[in-house]
Amino acid sequence: MASKPFIALATTVLFFSLIAVNHFGKPFHGKLGEMEIVPITDTVGPESVAFHPVGDGPYVGISDGRIIKWQPNEHRWISFGITSPNRNHIAVVLSGDKTGMLLKYEQESKQITVLLTNLSFPNGVALSKDGSFLVFAETTKCRILRYWLSTPKAGNLETLAQLPGFPDNIKRSPRGGFWVAIHSRRCKVLSWILSYSKLGNALIWVLPVDVITKAYSVMSKYLGSGLALRISEEGVVLETLELESGNKMSSISEVQEKDDHLWMGSINMPFLGVYRL
Repeated sequence: MASKPFIALATTVLFFSLIAVNHFGKPFHGKLGEMEIVPITDTVGPESVAFHPVGDGPYVGISDGRIIKWQPNEHRWISFGITSPNRNHIAVVLSGDKTGMLLKYEQESKQITVLLTNLSFPNGVALSKDGSFLVFAETTKCRILRYWLSTPKAGNLETLAQLPGFPDNIKRSPRGGFWVAIHSRRCKVLSWILSYSKLGNALIWVLPVDVITKAYSVMSKYLGSGLALRISEEGVVLETLELESGNKMSSISEVQEKDDHLWMGSINMPFLGVYRL
């Protein structure tokens, strides 16, 4: 009888091979010019970018939970903080986990209020221009949700946009609407697996989480999508950003627009990508 490690390895190879077969061959349309690369020293996965209002930074969130900051006078990155290490997003997606929540934090009272529960991998939050609602990605279900904060609709939740892949982060664009980064496309095989939570949990039982994570880390360099969408506050696609096949940037995790540039993060690259609009 085959040993469990052998079964785990064989299942891992088969699982990601099936996804790859369904992913490759998707059309890529080059709509951007040359990408400037901003190296991140001794690490991979600069997922997100933030700038201080007075011009400090940028600050970069790394996929291992650390935050680093650019020191212009020293021309180097320094450690700034750490948030949540040892995250296993693959297991969350495969298991069909619905324990996600949307929380509100009151700065003055230091009180936390639970606004929404039973969410499938909620990811990224952005406010509308007038502050009447917020939007966030529900990654597993490949959609953007809108939660109303004011107006007669206050407290209501609705689907703003259904997406062709798994959204990672969402940021408001200074030109209007929101930039949504698509980590990878939703292929037929993965859609089938996600429709049966028992199958996803069986995969997690057969395959150790660290094996799945490492295998996906390698495969995501090929499976990852160089795709992002700018959608309006009503969910209409305003702009599509899709990189050419073979471009160095894959598994886009965030698009942050600042001063006519798009700063692009990734979960598996050792650099940020910067494009001039």
